[in-house]
Order: sequence, then C-alpha cells, then structure tokens
Amino acid sequence: MVLDYFLRRLGLLFFMMLTLSIFTFSLSYLFPGDALSNLSGISNTSFSQTSELQEKYHFNENYVSQYFAFLERIISGDWGLSFASGDNVFNHIVDLFPATLELSLYALIISVVVGVPAGIIASAYYKKWPDKLINSSTLAGYSMPVFWLALLLIMVFSLQLGWFPMSGRMGLLYEIPPQTGFILIDIALAGFPYSGMAMIDAVHHLTLPTIVLAMYPTTVLIRFTRESMLNVLEQNFIKTARAKGLNRAQLIVHHALRNALLPVIKQIGLQFSTLITLAMITEVIFSWPGVGRWLIDSIYQRDYPAIQGGLLAVSMFVILATIIAELTYTLFDPLSRNQAHGKV
Repeated sequence: MVLDYFLRRLGLLFFMMLTLSIFTFSLSYLFPGDALSNLSGISNTSFSQTSELQEKYHFNENYVSQYFAFLERIISGDWGLSFASGDNVFNHIVDLFPATLELSLYALIISVVVGVPAGIIASAYYKKWPDKLINSSTLAGYSMPVFWLALLLIMVFSLQLGWFPMSGRMGLLYEIPPQTGFILIDIALAGFPYSGMAMIDAVHHLTLPTIVLAMYPTTVLIRFTRESMLNVLEQNFIKTARAKGLNRAQLIVHHALRNALLPVIKQIGLQFSTLITLAMITEVIFSWPGVGRWLIDSIYQRDYPAIQGGLLAVSMFVILATIIAELTYTLFDPLSRNQAHGKV
C-alpha cells in the first residue's frame, strides 16, 4: 500500500514535469522572433554559426527530436544565453535562487510562528473577544494587496521613521563573499571582525520584505489552524475528556493539538510553494536580488531565453515543493494513504 502510494505520487510528478517541459519548449516558438535565437540566446549569427546552431539544436529534424535535444540540454545545464547579459541562464538562476529561497524560508518561519499559535488561541476562545480580534486582523491581512502593504511599510518605517532600509540585501559598507547564497549564513561563515554589525545590517534589510511576504500565508495558517482545531474539539473523544473534568488547556495540549496539526503540516508545505510566486512582487518592490526580480526584469527587456529558463525553474520548484509537502503529510498521517487510494 505504501509503495503503491509513493509510485502514484512519483507518476504524478513525472507527468507534471513532462507537461512543464513541453510547455517550456513550445515557448521558443510562441515568443516573437526566431525560435532558434529564443532557444540559444544567440542572435545576429553568420551563416556558418546558424548552421552549427541548427545542428546542435536539431532544427533540421522534426519537433520530437528537437524536444528530446531540449531535455538533454536542460539536464546538462545548457539553458541558453541571456539576451541582456550574454551569460548562461542556468548560472543566473543558480546565483539568484538562494536569495529567493532565503526570503521565502524566513517568511514561512514567521508565518508558522505567528499563524499556528494565533489559530489555536482563536479556537480556544471561540466566539469570544480574542477570537473576534484575531479573525478581524486575519480578514484585514488576507484582503490587503502585497504591493500596497509593501509601499505602506516603506513609507512609514523607511521614509518617515528611518528604522529599516527600503531596498537590497546588504549595505554598501560590507563585502561578504558568497558561499551558500544565504546572506546570514555567508556572514557567519566569513568570520570577519565586523560580522556582528553586518549581521544586524542584513537582518534590517530582511525585516520589511519578510513581513510583507509572510502576511498572506500567516492569515491562511491562522484560519486553517482555527478551523482544524474547532473540528477536532467537536469530536467525541474531546467531549469525553471534557466530561472527565479536564480544563481547556489540558484538552488542547494533550488531546486536540496533535490531531489538529496534521492537516496544518500539509498546508505549511503548500504555502511554501505559494511564497515562491509571491516573492516576485516583493523582490521587485524591495529591489531584492532574487529570481523573481530577475524574471520580471527579463520580461520588461524581452529577454526570451531568460523568461523561458526562469519560468521553468520557478515552476519546477513549486511542483517539487507541493509533492514533498504531500509526501511529508502522509508520513505523519498514514490514514491519508488509505483515503487517497485510487486517486491520482
């Protein structure tokens, strides 16, 4: 049963990756201009260079052969050259993706630390003033556009109060050699005498974009945790425990919490994939040097190889994060494998 479940999930992953690769390959023909230039990133070529590229990209053969050649290049890291910089698109993604991943991870941590306890408190005080206060705040945060919140925080905390910087990952005074791509880890590994000041400066740069990015998943986790806790608190075993004289704290900590958090684990993984897409807007507003900002700039510049590679990388990560969240959830809740039997 377990093996069958994992094989079905792997089959779903393979199908999604296949569909994504076909769509990405077709973009070179859907974009304006020459398909060969869109794939390779090389334009204004001579006759001999064009012949070499046609042979390399199998343009003298049918679309199926071109597609399989495209897959070979994707696996080998040959994602074409950027029109704007002339560098390999894959190298751009490798250099920039840690910044996006770092911002998303910190936002997810904030969402879990704030969202899950707030949802538990709201369910514990159902229809009382803490529940009403949390629900009102959640509704306001859920309805607030990301770009509007970002501009509001910049106006108040950066321009008026001057507490936080409004752009970048690090001040110009510090030069941290990139090792992992995660700025806080790189500062710790650098071991410079001014590491403490550099760490404080990096945290200041992280604060506003992390808060903005964490707003939506935090509200989702609050609402989801609250509903999950309320459903568990209505179960018969909770009513039995309440009849035995257990107080509210004992019911939640010892009985309800373990069962209510199982669906929340899956939701946390799904929100992480959502954060990657929301990070694009946040990175543009705060000039955060990640894949999202680079992809938006590529769209403005009509850098078709970069757009193709960026969409492929972001989509692959979202699919992988979703599948991993699903598999992690089933490890904690084996019953879900039986409920999902027969489903893709």
